[in-house]
Amino acid sequence: MTMALDQNADIGDDALLQLYANGDQGAARSLTLRLAPRAYAQAYRMLGNAAEAEDVAQEAMMRIWKIAPDWRAGDAKVTTWLYRVTANLCTDRLRRARGSSLDSIDEPVDPSPSAADVMQGTARTEALQGALMQLPARQRQAVVLRHLEELANPQIAELMDISVDAVESLTSRGKRALAQILKGRKAALGFEGDEQ
Repeated sequence: MTMALDQNADIGDDALLQLYANGDQGAARSLTLRLAPRAYAQAYRMLGNAAEAEDVAQEAMMRIWKIAPDWRAGDAKVTTWLYRVTANLCTDRLRRARGSSLDSIDEPVDPSPSAADVMQGTARTEALQGALMQLPARQRQAVVLRHLEELANPQIAELMDISVDAVESLTSRGKRALAQILKGRKAALGFEGDEQ
């Protein structure tokens, strides 16, 4: 099966959103191809549940379509807006599920663990996801945005509505906590020679 290429790859997100607001369905497809995977990845890393991450990504995309007619280019980047909406939707879900234990969250299963390297990668991903879920929500959000989504600290500060110093503090504490959580699992995860 061949994947459709983004016909509008050279058009910016703001312009595509404006084109969609003016009735261009191709612009909607292009934005969806670009942005839905980002929203899903962020939601999955924050929630640890594929089904909930899909719901959040769909809701975030629906909100983009709703605001399209009122979007003012230059006020904010579409991706910044999407990260903030996705984070807020995840935070709302986490608050509603606060009484749930980590044991009640389904772990994602790799459908094709046929090779040893695939199994090792899956174990590492699950270990990281499990460790992320043990962090406080704000630390988890900062760590995901900085180290997994690779956003810059000023952009994270804007998204989380905190100072850059607070972002640095959250990510630093989060990284230390992750290292502590995963410390005893280095050998099992194939990192026996690593010093970090």
